[in-house]
Parts: sequence; C-alpha cells; structure tokens
Amino acid sequence: MAETARDTIERHLRRSSEALARAAGDIGLQKTIADIATLVSGVLGGGGKLLLAGNGGSAADAQHLAAEFLSRFRSDRRPLPALALTTDTSVLTAIGNDYGFEAVFERQVRGLARKGDALLAISTSGRSPNVLAALRAASDIGVSTIGFTGAAGGDMKDLCDVILCAPSDDTAIIQQIHIVAGHAICDVVERSLTPKS
Repeated sequence: MAETARDTIERHLRRSSEALARAAGDIGLQKTIADIATLVSGVLGGGGKLLLAGNGGSAADAQHLAAEFLSRFRSDRRPLPALALTTDTSVLTAIGNDYGFEAVFERQVRGLARKGDALLAISTSGRSPNVLAALRAASDIGVSTIGFTGAAGGDMKDLCDVILCAPSDDTAIIQQIHIVAGHAICDVVERSLTPKS
C-alpha cells in the first residue's frame, strides 16, 4: 500500500521528535551547547562580535541566529553584534567571481573579523570547502571558532575550538537540532548579558 501524505508527515514528525528527545537526554551535547553559550557570552560581553556562515539551509540558520542576537530573543535588551556572512549579494558575487566560491566566507572573515570575535560556522557534513576556509582564516586571526555539524563532524572537528555534532546523519534532522541548540544558546547569552531588573 502506498504511503499517504499524512503517513509521510507523521513519519517526519515522529523522527524529528525522537531525535530531539535523544538530544535532550544527551548530557555531553548539553555541555557542548553550554560551552558554546559561555564562549559567545564572553565574546559579546567583552566587546567582540559574532560572525556566522553556512550554505543553503545552514545559511538560513546563520541569518536566523544573527537576527536573534542583533534584534532580540526573549527580552528587550541592547543589540548584540552578530553578522551573517551570507546576506550581501554584492560581496558574495564579487568574491565568488574574483576568487572562487570557496573564498566567499574566508575573505569576509579576513576583512571583518578581529581578535576577540567569534565565528560560528555551520555545515551539516562538516566538509563544506568555503566554511572550512573561513574557519582556517579565523584561526589565523585569533578569532574563536565554533562549529555546528552532524554526527560525523567531517573536517571541521580539527578546526573548531568548540564543536556541536548533532547526533544524526540526516540533513533535515541535523538542521533541526542546530536551530534548537541555537535558540538555547541565544537564551543563555541573552540572560547572561541582560542586567537583572
């Protein structure tokens, strides 16, 4: 019997909820998320900025999280300096045309990042060449490096100060864990940097 649309939707929701339940029970993953939140709080509290980069859905996540920091997450507070390196089409196409797509984030990191900043690099495979190039550039400058990737970790494992490896090899599930973890990080950072009334 053919799978109906409702069957497909139910299967997707079930797999998503099971993956999030596993993540919620993973003490090591929770510690990693807390370590990332501490690092980001230190950077933003110390006058640095957070740069974010990724491709495709990960680009959307980078933009989403940058908006949460710069605008607000749960409470009214000062804007926190965060910049997605995925949004300026003139910059992306100029660098892509002049230096190749592999350099689209690396050139921006070299031009915009300073010691005391942090780069959050997102790649579900951990193997995206332009994300890896950005991480190498960040390390050269002395920028803290954070990775969001999948279970395998890819080449990002060796390039990040802290790395969140979502416990899945399914791209959609990895991205769901990334955005939930990102929201948790936003929540912790916002609470730590917002004066108590």
